[in-house]
Amino acid sequence: MDLGLAGRSAVVTGASRGLGRAIAEALAAEGVKVTLAARGGETLEQTAAALRASGATVHTVAADVTNAEDCARLIEEAVAAHGGLDILVNNAGGNTSDDDLAERFRRAYELNVMSALRLMELAKPHLVASGQGAVVNISSIFGREAGGSPQYNANKAAQIGMTKAYALDWIKQGIRLNSLAPGSIAFEGGSWGRRLVEAPEAMAQFIQQNIAGGRFGRPEEIGEVVAFLCSPRASWIVGATLNVDGGQSRSNI
Repeated sequence: MDLGLAGRSAVVTGASRGLGRAIAEALAAEGVKVTLAARGGETLEQTAAALRASGATVHTVAADVTNAEDCARLIEEAVAAHGGLDILVNNAGGNTSDDDLAERFRRAYELNVMSALRLMELAKPHLVASGQGAVVNISSIFGREAGGSPQYNANKAAQIGMTKAYALDWIKQGIRLNSLAPGSIAFEGGSWGRRLVEAPEAMAQFIQQNIAGGRFGRPEEIGEVVAFLCSPRASWIVGATLNVDGGQSRSNI
């Protein structure tokens, strides 16, 4: 299906591997010019090289999205490289660990909420100018129901709440915002991928008990849904949180 995205420009954070890479691949397959951002320059360039080999137009920015200056540089470079910005996918995020409780929660907030907020505000003028701006924030099923560590659970819920509030405001200026909530996704180098190798029997039991679909999700299954949410095909989806989890979540709403 042609999603009508050809020629548009996108920024994808946390794009060097896993979900971010799959999101970038799905957008590039639709003809989107992508700017990939991640902290690790070498892995980022390897991902970019693979995408270019498939014919994609790619720019890379090594950046830490918890750093305000890096966020500003990322948006500036993306706009300069591709002549504008139509799509922002805030995929960078995750859990945090620190011996100090307050620091653990603060770092989780910076990573999962403030980084997305900064980039959204920086991207907003360009998304308005686009006339077809779309933002997708990658959350988690544990932003919608109990699960994971306290700081992860709390901050993914905050991210979803922030996205909903902004969605209801920014749609008036032609920008659609939505959240996507993945379940457990396995890929090489990721935590679930490692556990599949290290403890296959335990993982088989986990899947049986927790995932109705009978397996872990795949990164491309996230990427393809993100591409849809960014496209005109999803023009009437505003402020939604879409679970992509094989039936793992238990919330009725």
